[in-house]
Amino acid sequence: MAINLIAFAGFYAAARHTVRYADTLTQALHGRLVLLHVKRASLFDPFVLMAPRYQQEELSREADTAAALARLAEELPTRPSVEVATDLLPAVAQDLADRHGPALFVLSQPGMGTVEGPGVAADAAELLRAGHFPLLVVPATAPADHAPRRILLAADRELFTLAPDALALRQLLVLPGATLTIAHVSSAGADDDAGCGAALHAVQASGLLAGLAAPELRGYAHDDHTEGLLAAVQDTGADFIVVLARQRSYLGEMFHRSVTARLLERSPVPVLVLPVAAEEDAPDTPSQRTTDAANWVTGALAGLSPAN
Repeated sequence: MAINLIAFAGFYAAARHTVRYADTLTQALHGRLVLLHVKRASLFDPFVLMAPRYQQEELSREADTAAALARLAEELPTRPSVEVATDLLPAVAQDLADRHGPALFVLSQPGMGTVEGPGVAADAAELLRAGHFPLLVVPATAPADHAPRRILLAADRELFTLAPDALALRQLLVLPGATLTIAHVSSAGADDDAGCGAALHAVQASGLLAGLAAPELRGYAHDDHTEGLLAAVQDTGADFIVVLARQRSYLGEMFHRSVTARLLERSPVPVLVLPVAAEEDAPDTPSQRTTDAANWVTGALAGLSPAN
């Protein structure tokens, strides 16, 4: 099953670089590429209390943007399609995922000035992570002329089951010439070989490595999980990181989101965030994912993260 990439597109350097990276990855995966342009990422529709003409006026102003993106698309080998929306809303993200699934959302590293307004990339990344959509964040330092070759997968002791949409992304691990390393980060001063073994077992039990040769396993001791993963990237020469996004308890979710957010902002290589379902839970439905996104972002706006 081919993976379709939905890349957040724009005309500044970082966004253009992300589009080139997505185009190269699309070719390697034999999928389809969609260029998406949005002005805002928002939980609530800003036009819901306004007359319909206001949204139509804003959409009409986006016509030039759509035409320019279409010209950009014609220059790319994959000949991507183009979509323009005023706002990335949970329902809009779900509609895109439904129409282009299995889909991977691709955007530039937050803070790189990739879309029209400041903070839109960060807001879009948070909305997509909260909605449990597969997400790939691309820094400006990532080479855009070849697919990943040295992949680092961050794992811990916990067993996991990949969400159905995320399982299709296993194809990224079997790209021709790609090698895989499993990295386990433990507390500083602790040689946790048992933890490393449990992390490898958790990845193997998920089915993510089915049919693949046994990967290399490395452990890293660091009190800061993000710093440990960045050290692993440097040590292995990785050009691609895979992290797992679990649905957790209130405190666990706060910790996990903080670690992932810092990694997305600081990683020198692309970071793929794979949604994971809790072992005891059945895979969630599209409507439930949209509700979860709304609930979490509502809490974030209030300065709180809701319990799952």
